[in-house]
Amino acid sequence: MAILILHGYFRSSAAWRVRIALALKGLGVTDVFHHLRKGEQRSADYLALNPQGLLPTLELNDGTALTQSMAILEYLDETHPEPPLLPTDPVARAQVRAVGQAVACDIHPVQNLKVLKRLRDLGHDEAQVQAWAAWVIKEGLDAVERMLAGGAGPFAFGDRPTLADIVIVPQLANARRFGVEVRWPRLLAIEAACLDLDAFRTTAPAMQPDAE
Repeated sequence: MAILILHGYFRSSAAWRVRIALALKGLGVTDVFHHLRKGEQRSADYLALNPQGLLPTLELNDGTALTQSMAILEYLDETHPEPPLLPTDPVARAQVRAVGQAVACDIHPVQNLKVLKRLRDLGHDEAQVQAWAAWVIKEGLDAVERMLAGGAGPFAFGDRPTLADIVIVPQLANARRFGVEVRWPRLLAIEAACLDLDAFRTTAPAMQPDAE
């Protein structure tokens, strides 16, 4: 059987989400790396695959290209349902998705290189750019901590990782990269539980072949 192809970059937190899900589900993948800081994601060949010029892209066995990490995660869960990334109960599913989207839609985009470059182009100096990104992370993760307060189990929603955990762990790594004090007890406990699993450890940025 043909192997899935994952287009990514070691430090892309969105690509890390997909690596985690693939590992949890035991799916083999061939990695193709695109160096974001060198602009390799803007090459004509890659734009033909992903018109947004963003990472990751998952190429399926028939050549279909899937983009946007959250859509890819749900595709993987629908086509390879074990272990599940979403609960069966509709309310619980909505709650897991809400945490995932709080990170993927409201926090993470501000650390996107394209967004940060635009801020610099508008005349903001590096200290202002970094401070704004850090503020968004702190404000956003404060809310996620409250969303998960009082939850049972070592993971965000019980005794096994879900889509929520898959987005939280890379975002905490991003927080540290931007110099944010990681001061959220519930999120730190979730991270520790996740990093006990090979699927999170082996897919971390520092473990990737293109790591610098």
